[in-house]
Amino acid sequence: MNPSLLNICVKGTTMEKHYEAEIKSLKEEIATLHGQLENRENVVSVFHEEPMQVVLSSLRGKPGMGCGKKDATDSLVLELEKLEADLTRQERMNRIVLTDCRVKTQEKNKSKAVQLHRLSGYCYHLAFQVEFELTEFKDPAVCTVTSLSVVVDGPEFREISSFVSRAEDDKSLLLFFRALREFSERCDHRSRTFMYFKDKYPDVVHLPEGCRADVMTIRSPRLPGCTMTIVWNINVSKEGLVTPRLNLLTKMPEQALKLDRKNVIMNAPDSFQSLLRVLGVEASIDSLIKAVSME
Repeated sequence: MNPSLLNICVKGTTMEKHYEAEIKSLKEEIATLHGQLENRENVVSVFHEEPMQVVLSSLRGKPGMGCGKKDATDSLVLELEKLEADLTRQERMNRIVLTDCRVKTQEKNKSKAVQLHRLSGYCYHLAFQVEFELTEFKDPAVCTVTSLSVVVDGPEFREISSFVSRAEDDKSLLLFFRALREFSERCDHRSRTFMYFKDKYPDVVHLPEGCRADVMTIRSPRLPGCTMTIVWNINVSKEGLVTPRLNLLTKMPEQALKLDRKNVIMNAPDSFQSLLRVLGVEASIDSLIKAVSME
């Protein structure tokens, strides 16, 4: 073979290998950048209070950064601080605290993007986990919840379970959160009221299922077997309307019923409803307890 031709072939082979190596390096760099972009855009982890401060501190304190990287980090820190301030303000307003928030891209193309969101948190004492799939269409620009799964943890779940099932079927994410706030607030009010009367009348008031349940019993210390039970339900309609409902149930010995010639015991549930309309919840319960525990 002609030496000049051989040199050209060798140089061509060397350049080809060089280009292949450079192309491979560029592909790796592109993949890395795509991964960083994907993580920044689509994977978000929000941890309440201390963990967020740890993240901010670590970002502020990273040594050995170039000017450009430091500026980018400072910008990210400011963005995180703003998000944290917004989150804290929303928590104060809505009483919904998010302890974990994650987003993962399921599908992305020219026509739509599908993301899976997982949220965990609590509202008052009620813990919840929400997982929903959000589909964003490009043309027209529309976002739609295409699947919804909700888990509520606590003794109050049985009261909201029917509403949760309907919200999942209808994929009504915003309706769920609106109802959750009011429902949790009503449950907190009930729990605090039960505990108040338990502390005030420890020998008369009993909470057989705990302060977060819907039942409080009042037992007369003077009349064995004389028990009145307040059932405080909190109903949530299909439209998310939260309505408390208090009912009084009575249990009296046969002997006491025979002596009740004016049907006071029989009419007690209706009389309690009248008290609720006139005096309100706390004053009505207090009046009932005093009537049962009087000598």
